[in-house]
Amino acid sequence: MTQPISYSTIGKITLEKLQSITSKMRDNTATAEERQFALLLQEIVALANNRLSVTENESEFSKGESVWVERTAAHYPHIRLHGGAREEDPERG
Repeated sequence: MTQPISYSTIGKITLEKLQSITSKMRDNTATAEERQFALLLQEIVALANNRLSVTENESEFSKGESVWVERTAAHYPHIRLHGGAREEDPERG
């Protein structure tokens, strides 16, 4: 899956900002606002990591590898992880 370069740039800057605020928190120089930003950035990073795990698992599943997959009568079989999986299911043919 190829994403526009802006996705990787946004991710890189998000991680850099989180590292910067985390460093300030360790030094006890972060403002209350920066601490709130850190919580938001941590959530974004966690969701992105879950999304990447889903993508990797879907790739492995499509190769016939054994992965955990949610299967219900109403949904196309696919992998779901908390907060990281997209809710859109592929159209069934």
